[in-house]
Amino acid sequence: MAATGQTAELEWRDGAIPVSTRFDDPYFSLAGGLAETRHVFLAGNDLPARFRPGFHIAELGFGTGLNMLAALIAWRQSGTAGQLRFTSFEAFPMSAQDIARALSAFPEAESVAAPFVAQWGEGRTHIAFDGIEIEVILGDAGGTLPAWSGRADAWFLDGFSPAKNPDLWSDALMTEVACHTAPGGTFATYSAAGGIRRALAAAGFTVERRAGFGNKRHMTAGKLSE
Repeated sequence: MAATGQTAELEWRDGAIPVSTRFDDPYFSLAGGLAETRHVFLAGNDLPARFRPGFHIAELGFGTGLNMLAALIAWRQSGTAGQLRFTSFEAFPMSAQDIARALSAFPEAESVAAPFVAQWGEGRTHIAFDGIEIEVILGDAGGTLPAWSGRADAWFLDGFSPAKNPDLWSDALMTEVACHTAPGGTFATYSAAGGIRRALAAAGFTVERRAGFGNKRHMTAGKLSE
């Protein structure tokens, strides 16, 4: 993993759930982390139905890579030709050792993770293997996203809670998300905060509140207005 000067600061809950001590927030729920990813980020973006060759997902908050691996599994199962493109913005990257430890809670994701973990452990942030091309852009997304030249077909907005990590949910950053979305592109997030919905609507998305996962009543999804 490339050095950025800032890395994830973790403690482990029940020996298995990584919790950010910087933001006092867990990376996932052990009770249903992979299922939650599929409900919020895949179904929320109407995936895999929208997959096509060259489809590009972008993400705020790479974390353990669980969302990326869930997308990769769906991509492979869909039989779509070529490679999925996946770009993620991460300010506080986890080590390969910690990622591997976290993913051990999800055998299905762990079973496809080894090539990523190996290359990440070698310090690579541009990673490719069977079915996927990954770029993890390290640093504060407030600076790195505006400088990015890409446009995503779907966004996974998966930063820590807006109440605990407001910088990753600012109005300005939501505007940048819209500016880096392809025509007809979509977003999904676990957050149902009114301020987030309003910022995304102001940025140009048609926004809707949907049923959340598990005990969470609501989530948010939307499509860029054409």
